[in-house]
Amino acid sequence: MSAKYSAILAPTNCPSCDAILEWKNDLLYCPNNACYAKNSKRIEHWAKSLKIKGLGPATIEKLNLQSIEQIYSIDLVTMVDALNSELLGKKLFEEIQVSTQASLEDLLPAFGIPLIGETASGKLCKVISNIEELSENVCRQAGLGPIATKNLITWWNVFKNNKDNYPFSFQVNKRKPLLENVKGVVCISGKLNSYKTKAEATSALEAHGYKVKDGITKEVTILVNESGIESAKTLKAKESGLLIVTNLITFLGEHND
Repeated sequence: MSAKYSAILAPTNCPSCDAILEWKNDLLYCPNNACYAKNSKRIEHWAKSLKIKGLGPATIEKLNLQSIEQIYSIDLVTMVDALNSELLGKKLFEEIQVSTQASLEDLLPAFGIPLIGETASGKLCKVISNIEELSENVCRQAGLGPIATKNLITWWNVFKNNKDNYPFSFQVNKRKPLLENVKGVVCISGKLNSYKTKAEATSALEAHGYKVKDGITKEVTILVNESGIESAKTLKAKESGLLIVTNLITFLGEHND
């Protein structure tokens, strides 16, 4: 008994905006720049890259975000109303404000430029100090390949006309070596009592010369645990002999030199 097979036909139209799909290197793409699904994914990638917690698909839909620029144009009142929660609105608003301090090293991969990820961005930011210095010659100097260079320059030629819509300096963060520039590396565990959000605590720590990590890495020297709960991070910190801080405001006050 022979098996019967039916042909699988590729879709011809975008399921989101109904635009006619285009083939590029054996993949189908929607060419419509106003496509909601495309723009929503761009915003999701941006939020993930810059660690903007709370800006997922559901929130993007509630805020009716159509572009990355819109993230930074929504005021707090509008955000609270759209999310129907003062707490969630304030938290997201604070996360967005913190993201405006991102350096060019983190921003370039967030734009989703083909072949421009963390590695390419890192190479490029070793030879430039700000985004205005982008050029084909600079890309070659940084060691980027011809296709990556073409993608980046094509993007830049369009983006530079809209750059002022983004609240960023677009400068490279010229970090000094860790021991010379950072007082310590901090990991925050659990709920905070001294600050409303982790984003606020992170900003305060960075303003005082500390670096913040999400997990306990070899770099971490301090764990903040204000809840008193013996979390896995706390147990690991004790085993490693790390300094455990139970009140961050007090700690920063005592170490504000």
